[in-house]
Amino acid sequence: MAQIILFAPLIGALIAGFGWRIIGDRAAMWSATGLLFLACGLSWITFLGFDGLTQIIEIARWIESGSLSAYWSIRLDRLTAIMLIVVTTVSALVHLYSFGYMAHDDQFREGEESYRPRFFAYLSFFTFAMLMLVTSDNLVQMFFGWEGVGVASYLLIGFYYRKPSANAAAMKAFIVNRVGDFGFYLGIAALFFLVDSTDFDVIFAAGPELAQTELSFLWREWNAANLAAFLLFIGAMGKSAQLFLHTWLPDAMEGPTPVSALIHAATMVTAGVFLVCRMSPVMEYAPQTLTFITFLGASTAFFAASVGLVQNDIKRVIAYSTCSQLGYMFVAAGVGVYSAAMFHLLTHAFFKAMLFLGAGSVIHAMHHEQDMRHYGGLRKKIPYTFWAMVIGTLAITGVGLPLTHIGFAGFLSKDAIIESAWAGQNGAAAYAFWMLVIAAAMTSFYSWRLIFLTFFGKARGSRQTHEYAHESPRIMLIPLAVLALGAVFSGMIWYKSFFGDHHAVESFFGMPHHAEAAADGHGDHGDGARLDHHSAASFGAIYMHPDNHVMEEAHHAPKWVKVSPFIAMLSGLILAVIMYLWQPSLPGKIAKANWPLYNFLINKWYFDELYERIFVKPAKALGRFLWKNGDGATIDGGINGLALGIVPFFTRLAGKAQSGYIFHYAAAMVIGIVLLVSWLVIRMAGGF
Repeated sequence: MAQIILFAPLIGALIAGFGWRIIGDRAAMWSATGLLFLACGLSWITFLGFDGLTQIIEIARWIESGSLSAYWSIRLDRLTAIMLIVVTTVSALVHLYSFGYMAHDDQFREGEESYRPRFFAYLSFFTFAMLMLVTSDNLVQMFFGWEGVGVASYLLIGFYYRKPSANAAAMKAFIVNRVGDFGFYLGIAALFFLVDSTDFDVIFAAGPELAQTELSFLWREWNAANLAAFLLFIGAMGKSAQLFLHTWLPDAMEGPTPVSALIHAATMVTAGVFLVCRMSPVMEYAPQTLTFITFLGASTAFFAASVGLVQNDIKRVIAYSTCSQLGYMFVAAGVGVYSAAMFHLLTHAFFKAMLFLGAGSVIHAMHHEQDMRHYGGLRKKIPYTFWAMVIGTLAITGVGLPLTHIGFAGFLSKDAIIESAWAGQNGAAAYAFWMLVIAAAMTSFYSWRLIFLTFFGKARGSRQTHEYAHESPRIMLIPLAVLALGAVFSGMIWYKSFFGDHHAVESFFGMPHHAEAAADGHGDHGDGARLDHHSAASFGAIYMHPDNHVMEEAHHAPKWVKVSPFIAMLSGLILAVIMYLWQPSLPGKIAKANWPLYNFLINKWYFDELYERIFVKPAKALGRFLWKNGDGATIDGGINGLALGIVPFFTRLAGKAQSGYIFHYAAAMVIGIVLLVSWLVIRMAGGF
């Protein structure tokens, strides 16, 4: 079953990419979509029927080089099962949604080669690469999937290849991710150097030993566990768009909206969170790295939420929301509650994919207008899209009954992270708690701002566009309805298994009880003897050190901590109602009165301008210098000088020797004989 889940999207990509000429456009598109729904159905069967025990399914021998031995295998545990349903569910619904959204596209002309099968092939190839990543049993296989989703995202973001901004966004995403991927590669190399293997079981078993090992790197000594974990997290920073490597994510909205829902809301951007949770047996022995992860995640959540307050492009608002929510997930992982990070990853996939697809439905209705300032009064024109967006907003802002386990998906998963941050034991936990609460208030404000600007008030912008606005076809609305179910119920259904009950979490993720872990040597901080393969499997899908009591303490957080996210949500909602329903002129006045702050936020804290000066302009200057002075002056100049100067000079000299007079030729012969005899005499004299 697991093999079918993995390879069905690849087969769909091949059919849509190469077979469409034979079977036709629609047959190729339905084949890719049908195979994705097959993988989705089998993924849910796997997830719901999984017993929690880790299984290794070997497919083929892959790489043998010296001591490096990497098998292509499927590691099936609870972490994998969660990612399988996230990836295949969102991908299958995006495939279905794309039938309506990509039916007619202004970017392509009539009579050209059909673009739709190529689009579906890219979607399916991305899904296959993502499944390769989440099912990997070693870091080499994970890196293969990691780079595969990078290539697929480049193709999908730049799908509108005639659009310069889309090409620039695709290049930006590819280049920024290469920075993070270089750190990931160094982390893999460090672990292979330390444990002589890239297999997860071997690496996990070596966690205590790595904590006691010192490693020389960049002219100083480092703790091996902290260094390896930090380098791996650099890769996660790029893929999950954390602060400093986040700049590619908002620009990636230049791709078609289904791409935004698939890659930059629910799947690819969560790969970094998955990596940190997968490597929890190493992360638990790297406290300094976990502190850094907590600090950076909280800073990212605050930064992205603040920028989202003033964005006017409907997709960019949701993109910055994604960046902010990823910060929440990293905070949970940073304080050691990996199950809470995966809980928010799961619930976020439902409501964020629905918000992106809902935004696509709005854009489709408004003839590809994306500026919310040109919307208004659309709730009666597109009622189904309106209610889907409202449900997604209720989920992401965390609406629910305080001090209960009843609420929308984000209410339970986000609150679990905030409570975990309060209970966190590392140095950045208190900072993270307050940053997340503030970010929750800002999330509520910009989410309801989007709803009010889009669906309420008077119609703005083109009158003709509003007159012809219409609801999306049923094939685009069905995915919204399915995702709405997840946005409403997923938190309440799985709260206990992911966070609500410690023993239920241990059972759900196949984790050993702390007493068993100590008996097996998992809690050993002494000589750090490496565990064997069998005992390594007993780590479960995630690992929490016996000294890690953050989840238990979070359950006993005071009431003011548990209520604080709800108060933050309510304050953001009230402020949005005042500014965009009761006094619509107020936002403009506030922006004008606080123009330095407004410009700072609207320009995204000037990160792009800063990177332009620090990296882009020097790189262009260096390239220009090498082009003009290296390629132009030296290489081209040298070749041109040889061809146009030196060769003609000797040619002219040789031409003068061809005078046509016999005495000139005789003199040349005599000179040649004299030189030859002289050389022979000198050579013979040297021999004596």
